[in-house]
Amino acid sequence: DEKNRVTVDIFGQQYRLSGKASINHMRMVAGYVDDKMNEIGHGNSRLDTTKIAVLTAVNIADEYFRLRREYEDLLKILKEDAADNDKT
Repeated sequence: DEKNRVTVDIFGQQYRLSGKASINHMRMVAGYVDDKMNEIGHGNSRLDTTKIAVLTAVNIADEYFRLRREYEDLLKILKEDAADNDKT
């Protein structure tokens, strides 16, 4: 159960991450957050870092819930197709 550790840069600040995920995965996630914060920050130059971080979290949560709903819809379709195939 060894943890990986990596230092990443998010919105101009360095963070030390540790976890069971691969270093590449942690870098990819941090890069995504950094990209989102920069996107929101550049569009709203008067916002402070905390507000940018909260807006970023809200945007990412929205993406997550939309994707989860799409995933559940796809699972439902697959189950219905499997049930229809079982009937034939």
